[in-house]
Amino acid sequence: MPRTSILTRTDHDRDSAGMTYVYPVVSRRARGVSIGVNLNPNNACNWACVYCQVPDLKRGTAPPIDLARLETELRAMLDDVVHGDFMQRRVPPEARRLNDVALSGNGEPTSARAFPEVVELIGRVMADFGLVGREGSAQGQAAKLVLITNGSLADRPRVQQGLRRIAALGGEAWFKFDSATAEGMRAINQTRVSPARQFERLAATARLCPTWLQTCVFARDGAPPSEAEQAAYLAAVTRIRAEAIPVQGVLLYGLARPSMQPQASRLSALPAEWLEAYAERIRAAGLPVRVSP
Repeated sequence: MPRTSILTRTDHDRDSAGMTYVYPVVSRRARGVSIGVNLNPNNACNWACVYCQVPDLKRGTAPPIDLARLETELRAMLDDVVHGDFMQRRVPPEARRLNDVALSGNGEPTSARAFPEVVELIGRVMADFGLVGREGSAQGQAAKLVLITNGSLADRPRVQQGLRRIAALGGEAWFKFDSATAEGMRAINQTRVSPARQFERLAATARLCPTWLQTCVFARDGAPPSEAEQAAYLAAVTRIRAEAIPVQGVLLYGLARPSMQPQASRLSALPAEWLEAYAERIRAAGLPVRVSP
């Protein structure tokens, strides 16, 4: 059953609308309402980040997508948001702004075989509601199509096809970049992907679609990321600038919701002051930063 309670920044329940694929959230990083599109209702992902809020997370890929159902759900949700009283019913006054439709959810969205078809579908529906380009939404502006991705499949042709289409729609990608070391990626993302290979995928993504780094920082066993981890990250930022990779900036965020993974008890949020100090170091290395404690 759909819920009727007011949405908060700490509640990202994928079932809040009573739909299979579509759910609304008030997003810290979006600074308004984000309409999520969950292509992984099976809770399967090819990574297993220790801070992930998905319960019963398992390794795997997205299941086959029912495109007709996805379109029906997205149209119903956008009709309520754009033409109905959704904002008044479900959203606190300070967040009553439709910012984006986000390919996010309970796993890696680009693992869906129908990923490029999904992008086309979302673009078509957003255009029908006047949310693409200069036309603007009922809240007085256009909404973006955002892909939230770990980037691990960005070298696949079908994923690159989707990235090009997102760019053509005026959208952007948020590319997970929590660590620039092999040890850090194993500890945080629980993947053995090499930092060098991931950097190549980042470069490919940024050259196909406007791209932000999304970086989650937190304390483990009470300690923030080591100086070596921070230095490696800053070196990666310096390299991004030196190689003229067109990254837009960094979305630096902390833990606002509890992890649902076995390591949860070891994780804790860092003070906002720590995040801001780290952000200043990243800015000094050459990239803009938006901080969401």
